[in-house]
Amino acid sequence: MLAVAPVAEVATRLSLEQANDVTIYALSLVGTPYRHGGNTPQTGFDCSGLIQHVYRLRAGVLTPRTVFMLKDWGEAVQAQFTRTGDLVVFGPSGDATHAGIYVGQGRFVHAPSTGGEVRLDSLSSRYWSQQRVVFRRP
Repeated sequence: MLAVAPVAEVATRLSLEQANDVTIYALSLVGTPYRHGGNTPQTGFDCSGLIQHVYRLRAGVLTPRTVFMLKDWGEAVQAQFTRTGDLVVFGPSGDATHAGIYVGQGRFVHAPSTGGEVRLDSLSSRYWSQQRVVFRRP
C-alpha cells in the first residue's frame, strides 16, 4: 500500500478561486515597466506595489506596502505546500529585499528592478535559487 503524505493546512483569506484569479491577473501584467514606488499598470510597479495592486483588485485583500512588512504578513507556508497566489519573499539573513507572487510550477511574477519590467521567473534559475526565500499565504 502506498503511503500518502499529509497536506499541511494553512489558514488563508483567499478561496482557491481568488488565488487563481490573483495568479492569472499577475501573469497579465508581465511586461509592465518597473517604477520605484509604482502601484498601477499605468505608472509601473515596484515589487510590493505589484502585490498590493493585484491582491486588492482581484481578491479585495489589502497587503502591506513594503517588502519588509510582507515578510511577516499572512501565514508561513513550507515550500512543498505552496499554491498559486502565495507570496514569495526573498532576503538575505532574514531581511526582506524582494517579493513576488507564486504562480505554480516553481515560477513567480515580480517587478525586479530599475530599468526592468514585470516578469515571470523560475525559483530554480541560477540567480533565484541562490537566494533565501520564504513563502507566505495571505
